[in-house]
Amino acid sequence: MNKVTTVDEYIKSAPKEVQEKLQEIRKAIQEVVPSAEEKLSYGMPYYGYKGRLAYFANAKKHIGLYLPPPIIENHAEELKDYATSVSAVQFPLDQNLPIPLIKKLVKARVTWNDESAVKNKK
Repeated sequence: MNKVTTVDEYIKSAPKEVQEKLQEIRKAIQEVVPSAEEKLSYGMPYYGYKGRLAYFANAKKHIGLYLPPPIIENHAEELKDYATSVSAVQFPLDQNLPIPLIKKLVKARVTWNDESAVKNKK
């Protein structure tokens, strides 16, 4: 199997029934941060905006959304219906993606990165 080098290739390499969901999550991130850098990192789609913003990946039974801490912890109540870790939330493939929640999480990370960039300039 050829190694994928772009986000388009990554999505096309996923099972057909998952490709639409991957495109949905990609679109949600891009709508929140149109200027985000998009590339592959650690073999999965990566978005950068004033630092690490988000990653996503297809797994056997879920799509993982990876956001650097403390975003998942700060939204624990809203994420109580999903499997989470310090920096990841798992959205089951047999459910619709919660696009408004995904956008909210990405926006929270944008705010975090914006605030961190200001602090680091001081």
